[in-house]
Amino acid sequence: MGIRLLISIIFVCISINIMAQVEVGDKVPDFSAKDDANQPWNSSDYIGKNILVVYFYPAAMTGGCTAQACAFRDDKSTLDALNAKVVGISGDNVDNLKYFKEAHDLNFPLLADPEGKIARKFGVQIKDGGSIVRNIGGTDITLERGVTASRWTFIIDKKGEIVYKNTEVNAAEDSKQVIAVINRLE
Repeated sequence: MGIRLLISIIFVCISINIMAQVEVGDKVPDFSAKDDANQPWNSSDYIGKNILVVYFYPAAMTGGCTAQACAFRDDKSTLDALNAKVVGISGDNVDNLKYFKEAHDLNFPLLADPEGKIARKFGVQIKDGGSIVRNIGGTDITLERGVTASRWTFIIDKKGEIVYKNTEVNAAEDSKQVIAVINRLE
């Protein structure tokens, strides 16, 4: 009886994850979280007003994630001209995001999703969290995250529909790819 129950639970979990996948053409699920300043951030404040770029990344203050965030930072004026707002989401806690934003002068919101609730709404694959030690301001600080999200990027149009989904993101080129897609939307 124990093995059957386990198999049933695994099947249900897999089914739920498959059903949670959002695809191009789907309405974006509503989501909210605390941002890097520990303030509430709600998707409903942006849907209908802007194109929204939502990118999930594994962990603040790591190589690929820093390259991706800095590219979005550097391309902000181009994205602003396209009426696009960017938000990065990871399993990091708010303090990690604050350090990450300050260390790299990031100019867009980062959202804390330590339980993976937002990632699950989008169908983003997650695995266990972890920790890394980074020297910040001369002090070694352990940055812990509740989950580690896969690197996926979505573009949501002003009608609230997913118009782009990339599950094989090149971190350093993500912002350029996003800009190219948005330019084709206009």
